[in-house]
Amino acid sequence: MRTILAAALAAGLMTGAAQAEVVAQSDTGFQIRHSFTSPAAPAAVYAGLGAVAAWWDPAHTYSGKSENLSLSPQAGGCFCEKVGTGGVRHGVVVLALPPSTLRLEAPLGPLQGEGVATALTFSVKPEGAGSRVTLDYKVGGYNPAGVKQWASPVDQVLGVQAGRLEAYLASGAAVEAR
Repeated sequence: MRTILAAALAAGLMTGAAQAEVVAQSDTGFQIRHSFTSPAAPAAVYAGLGAVAAWWDPAHTYSGKSENLSLSPQAGGCFCEKVGTGGVRHGVVVLALPPSTLRLEAPLGPLQGEGVATALTFSVKPEGAGSRVTLDYKVGGYNPAGVKQWASPVDQVLGVQAGRLEAYLASGAAVEAR
């Protein structure tokens, strides 16, 4: 991925997520949460998570093209990206409980080389005629400069993704690159 910090700063406050926060941070880790309501039913939200190419921001890919992304929302499934004749495994599904929970080990972007463990969890709960969608990202590990330096830029990037997922679920149409 292009540097997560530069991309996050360029993306700014593009998120449409209703609630967002860095829940906790320390030298050894941090937790980020984004939450929004969707008119889509839980099963449709869960299916939408697998349509990652329709909503993930291409600015946060190695190839610069969202259509090169795929996510198989089942245990062992890959959140992968085709890059030329190679590729990137952004994450692997470790828990798939449709339509309520999808969890990946996903050291995104530069975190992949930081010696950290991660848990990216999408929780989907019925709310009214639609759903409450919560993205929770926990990162822990070692970096000589401290892991918490990544909390703010990662929060911004995941806020962009949550906003794009929210827009995709509301419209059913792929979200245009900005």
